[in-house]
Amino acid sequence: MFAGLAFWGMDWFNEIWNALVFHFTNYAAVWMAPGKTAYLILIGLNIEISMMFAIMGIAATKVLPEDRNAKVFGLPNRIFYAVALSMACVVIEVVLNAADVLIWEYWWWNANMPFLIFLVGYLPFFLVAYWVYDMDSTRKQALTAGGILGFDALLLIIFAGFLGWI
Repeated sequence: MFAGLAFWGMDWFNEIWNALVFHFTNYAAVWMAPGKTAYLILIGLNIEISMMFAIMGIAATKVLPEDRNAKVFGLPNRIFYAVALSMACVVIEVVLNAADVLIWEYWWWNANMPFLIFLVGYLPFFLVAYWVYDMDSTRKQALTAGGILGFDALLLIIFAGFLGWI
């Protein structure tokens, strides 16, 4: 559960800085969620996407072998699965962008430049989720996930609440 919360918190951080890009450029966020939604939370985040990220971190831990030292194709399994699942997520984003349900405006964040989407948009999420998952105590897991979410809450209070920028 805490690995999933950490994963979700990582996404919230990305969504906050993405919304700040829109505020400061007054042009476009790096990614945007257009169209019909049950609820648009931030410019690149709707309730459907948020719930997907809330579940994805938990689901990602279910693929892990119990032996954290096991290798997959000669690689540490946590690295292998973080890379593989991040690549799968980028492919899904490319499909969503092609279907015009996820908008990319900048030349450096698009299907022709998937490395940044992989490196910034997904890989850290999986790596942090696996790091939290492998912690040796529930207390450490709770404190780490709580710290990530607490930092996000602080950013939202400042940038959405006090400043009204996002």
